[in-house]
Amino acid sequence: MKKTALLFILVFYSVFLFAQTEKKPLTHDDILKWERISEKNISNDGKFIVYSQEPWKGDATLKITTPKGEEQASVKCATNAKITADSKFVIFTLKTPEDSIRQLKLKEIKKEDLPLDKLLIYQFENKKTDTIERLKSVKVPEKWPGWLAWQAEAPKDTTQKEKPKGKNGDKVFPLSVKNLSTGEVAEFPAVSDYLFAEEKEMLVFVSEGKDSTFEAGIYILNLPRLTPEKIFGKGKIKQLSVQKTGEKVAFLADISDEKKKETIYSLYLWNGRDSATEVLTNSDSSVPESWQISENGRLSFSDSGNRLFYGTAQKKAPKDTTVLEEEIPVLDVWTWNEEVLQTEQIYNKQRDLKKTYLAVYDIGSQKAVQLETEKISRIVQVNNGDADKLVAWSNRPYAVQTMWEGSPEHNDFYLVDIFTGKADKIKTDVRATPRVSPEGKFLYWYDAMDTTWHTFNINTLTEFTVAVPGSIQSADELNDVPNPPSSYGVAGWIKNDLSLLINDRFDIWIVEPENRIAPYNLTQNGKSKNISYRLVRFDESSVFGRSDEKGIDPEETMILLGRNEISRTDSYYSVSLKNGSAPKELFSGNFSLNTPVKAKDANVVVFTKENFQTYPNLLATDLSFKKQVQISNAAPQQNDFLWGIAELVSWTSLDGRKLEGTLHKPENFDPSKKYPMIVNFYEKSSQELYSYRMPENHRSTIDYHYYTSNGYLVFNPDIYYKTGYPGEDAFNCIMPGVTALIDKGFVDEKHIGAQGHSWGGYQVAYLATRTNLFAAIESGAPVVNMFSAYGGIRWSSGMNRSFQYEHTQSRIGKSIWDAPLRYLENSPLFTLDKINTPILIMHNDDDGAVPWYQGIEFFIGLRRMQKPAWLLNYNEADHWPLQVRDKTDFQIRMAQFFDHYLKGKPMPKWMEEGIPATEKGTDLGYELED
Repeated sequence: MKKTALLFILVFYSVFLFAQTEKKPLTHDDILKWERISEKNISNDGKFIVYSQEPWKGDATLKITTPKGEEQASVKCATNAKITADSKFVIFTLKTPEDSIRQLKLKEIKKEDLPLDKLLIYQFENKKTDTIERLKSVKVPEKWPGWLAWQAEAPKDTTQKEKPKGKNGDKVFPLSVKNLSTGEVAEFPAVSDYLFAEEKEMLVFVSEGKDSTFEAGIYILNLPRLTPEKIFGKGKIKQLSVQKTGEKVAFLADISDEKKKETIYSLYLWNGRDSATEVLTNSDSSVPESWQISENGRLSFSDSGNRLFYGTAQKKAPKDTTVLEEEIPVLDVWTWNEEVLQTEQIYNKQRDLKKTYLAVYDIGSQKAVQLETEKISRIVQVNNGDADKLVAWSNRPYAVQTMWEGSPEHNDFYLVDIFTGKADKIKTDVRATPRVSPEGKFLYWYDAMDTTWHTFNINTLTEFTVAVPGSIQSADELNDVPNPPSSYGVAGWIKNDLSLLINDRFDIWIVEPENRIAPYNLTQNGKSKNISYRLVRFDESSVFGRSDEKGIDPEETMILLGRNEISRTDSYYSVSLKNGSAPKELFSGNFSLNTPVKAKDANVVVFTKENFQTYPNLLATDLSFKKQVQISNAAPQQNDFLWGIAELVSWTSLDGRKLEGTLHKPENFDPSKKYPMIVNFYEKSSQELYSYRMPENHRSTIDYHYYTSNGYLVFNPDIYYKTGYPGEDAFNCIMPGVTALIDKGFVDEKHIGAQGHSWGGYQVAYLATRTNLFAAIESGAPVVNMFSAYGGIRWSSGMNRSFQYEHTQSRIGKSIWDAPLRYLENSPLFTLDKINTPILIMHNDDDGAVPWYQGIEFFIGLRRMQKPAWLLNYNEADHWPLQVRDKTDFQIRMAQFFDHYLKGKPMPKWMEEGIPATEKGTDLGYELED
């Protein structure tokens, strides 16, 4: 018996050891198959959870399950799920498998002949699925149930040369409207636009008609009746809009001769009966001279439906038909004092050509008023358009200095009278942008210059300073750029605009908007416990910052997400405005937690918890967070791979500051061995200690799991900066951290690499000029010459780069004329002769953030001095490659580069011999050279 038991133990132990040794290191192909959860939806009744698992390369899978983890369906190639308001159906798109599309492309099938998506209608109760072929568009009402509308393309007619087009030149398709309860479907021909009303069972659509059987025009369907009611006839239609209760419809139309080149739109309104009528034309006195009602201005009704907002714009100058195109000079004229730099104007040209200025038509009085003028930068409605005032602000008097100052912008604030359009200035030159409280009683803003919060009563025209540093430290305490500190933001407003919730670094404060009572610390103990509390908003209509934001109900218990700044752990808490108690902990652990999602009408919550080893699978629970059920299992293969652990490490900087960072170790780490190490950083990342770091062939950084799985240490140090010396600050923080780890005995000091991108790319380039400790460095999109970069352009926006050197991330704090030596000392280009480290550079010729010539200057300088260097330029990439093929290629080459210099593996062909331009696209050069 004892021998049998002993034999069993030995066999079990040997099998266990065998299983342990069978774990394998991650490859880039393995990472491409790694699935992340890209969609999640909960039915309003909380009975069903729909989510998507999507690999980096391949087809997504839609999962339908219950909060108990009971899987109802799994659909490959499905995406874009929407659950109906009555929780009975889920509507989603079914795509053709990626490999099938690839095979068709290999056969050179034309894009227009590739298979179209399908629409699937899945019924939760009986698990029945209906399929619609050749889908073009679909819409599901969000707030009311029972109906679905879609457009599908008819099977291809080989006798038809091209698909029918509407009056506006857009392709038109049939519209199908389905009663999901009865299954009844109605179809309407040649529809160019369609909309559901937000709150009522009503649909409006525009049809181009079908011979004599169905006239062109605008129709409404008052559901459940599927008999259309025509409210307007033939014409060019733009900006279809329906009031939320379906009682009114508005649109722009031109019913003049179709052959006429110029299109002139009028504003039309259907008021719930008979036909739509023309209510406003360009001849109205409210339309400024040489202006017109613009086809690009979105139409919207006020919340009550009593006002209709539209856009106007200047008429475009007619083209001179007596001049040939080839006779017109092609140039850009740059003017020293124009408000916006010419490159920004060019970048925004298409947007600016469609720019419109807000106007309003009062339906009761039938009067129109121009509200916005060219002096205004932005205008917003108050109380969803039903207030007597609007809020506007203008940066125009201060626009030029934005080039070097950056944000926050200087603004003048205005209140605009909705009845007259008169704009009254209420604040001059404030470094802030005003916001409006949910009920429209107050403006409020954070003044970056004195770090105070202000409110402004719109009715009494009275301003209040409601938070000052002496009472609430609302400014970023860790701000380390030469710019006014940003705020920690606000959590929202209590219902009826009674109070504003302002965040400081740790706590949430209740602030009375007119200072009638002193601010009150709702969370009480955040600072003493080093916990940063932040309010969780479940209802989308109550999410702070939305145009339809609602106030917080003071009767309801609020859920908080808290992060301990010392331990880096997250917790959920509950807190009540009524009982005055400190937050009550609901769930905590050595995890990073996400913002949970709640069912609208049920106590069902879905959230994730993660750390470096724990995948963020979906968990279902209730608001107590006590009983948790794992819903998803998206990465079961993780158990097959060597993984790793993450821990917090500390050291002292060269200038005496206590610092922390994260160290990521391989699985089965042995402190008696020496490991190669890669130092990867940006600014501060130690708060991400418990981040899972989803395996990915990243666009710009190393994948931590790939490197720990392949026997590397990864060190990510926090960096603190002073104004004027960013390179020196990086050196002072990073290098003693590296040497502190070397002193522990498990780091192979001769095989340490460094990697960073953009700001990180600059810093690793600077380190290469100061130390020979690194055996290899990858520097992505680095700035190496701050003089030329200062005068450069961020092509992704057209903005000049000077602001970021004087005020933001580059942290020089002065211009090149005020402090030329700082630009010299912080520029690696001028000390490239001191570099003895092999450098891999990745910089792309279409980079819109850092001028590509920075990477070229770096490479040319190293080449001139005959230093080992390589430059990767992905031709179809911006600041970083985004296509999976390019990201994977970058990761393969970077791994081969580090493996050669840090592990002694053979050099790949692309490094040893290069890839001649004549072999571009045919020879990748991955093979290792013996």
